[in-house]
Amino acid sequence: MGQITISEQDIINAICVDQSRKKHVQPEDVEVELLYDDDSGFSAEAYVNGMKHGLETIDIIEALRLWLDEFLNEYPYAGIELVLDDAEGIIAVISV
Repeated sequence: MGQITISEQDIINAICVDQSRKKHVQPEDVEVELLYDDDSGFSAEAYVNGMKHGLETIDIIEALRLWLDEFLNEYPYAGIELVLDDAEGIIAVISV
């Protein structure tokens, strides 16, 4: 069984695409900030047309499934683990 690592920038890109489809805007009209908190775990804030939308871990995973399917041509329901990496920031490790 192999692994794919998705960079922090690609996680942001995945959220931008996912949110753009949900909010009917272009992906470049979405700004995203990834967050990690020891108590609440991973989350993100997406800004669309000046409005902030809070995203939980499940929302990030949903965006990554879209990214896996449409941009990486991988099985979208593979195991996805978000990881806080000292050097690379927030990354996703996909078990394929």
